[in-house]
Amino acid sequence: MHRQVRGINRISEVFRKLGEKGEKALVTFITAGDPDMETTCGLIPELEKAGADIIELGMPFSDPMADGPTIQLSSERALAAGASLPVILDMVRTVRQKTAVPIILMGYYNPIFMYGIEPFVEDAVTAGVDGVLLVDLPPEESEAEGFSRVAGKHGLDVIFLLAPTSGDDRIERVLRMGRGFLYYVSVTGVTGTRKDVSASLHEEVRKIRERSRMPVVVGFGISDPSQAGEVASFSDGVVVGSALVKFFENYQAAELREKVSGFVSSLKEGIRARRD
Repeated sequence: MHRQVRGINRISEVFRKLGEKGEKALVTFITAGDPDMETTCGLIPELEKAGADIIELGMPFSDPMADGPTIQLSSERALAAGASLPVILDMVRTVRQKTAVPIILMGYYNPIFMYGIEPFVEDAVTAGVDGVLLVDLPPEESEAEGFSRVAGKHGLDVIFLLAPTSGDDRIERVLRMGRGFLYYVSVTGVTGTRKDVSASLHEEVRKIRERSRMPVVVGFGISDPSQAGEVASFSDGVVVGSALVKFFENYQAAELREKVSGFVSSLKEGIRARRD
């Protein structure tokens, strides 16, 4: 069982080790339960083996307002297969027998609110979850709801988003309250692949990194090894989601594992090819 060692944060440890090697983080997103929870459980160690440094697990939700069509369809498939927050936590508990890769739950606040903040945080930490990113719970509301306080008490990292439209007040609050890493949204709008990286992204990320004590990881729209390498050259890591989830529409079983692993390996190679 790969339990969290007291005093050692798995997310921070990954960035520390990558920094020592002069490397950047690859964060991969898949939807928990797509096409079923058994497949997710088997894929997490495969993703790590292929080069993923951190795994984001999407918590399927019926109204995913920040997600583009690819991840929306993925959530629908997972919900139809019976995915729920308790089932996801059970799966994480099982996969922790095989891997110590950092696992982050990403999604929306409503399922956690219905579960109960304190019970959720306790159960998530016990299961082996390292962090949570809730796209509809900005830092002000996380503080007001008491979520950040409870998570901090139990050692669960709360990761917040910043975007090109974020003002100074929001930036300062995120820098003060965030834990684990800072997730910088490369474009405005919903998730999905993009053909090109924003021309202004490099300068935007540089300014945030100068002010942040946390690693700055960039996501939304990164769809191939070349883009991953380009963005990683001026950030601390990249998140790839929709481009990876797309494989779940077209492949199953062993072929799905092969395609996903091959794509993740190519992303890691793209990142390593563009070291600072």
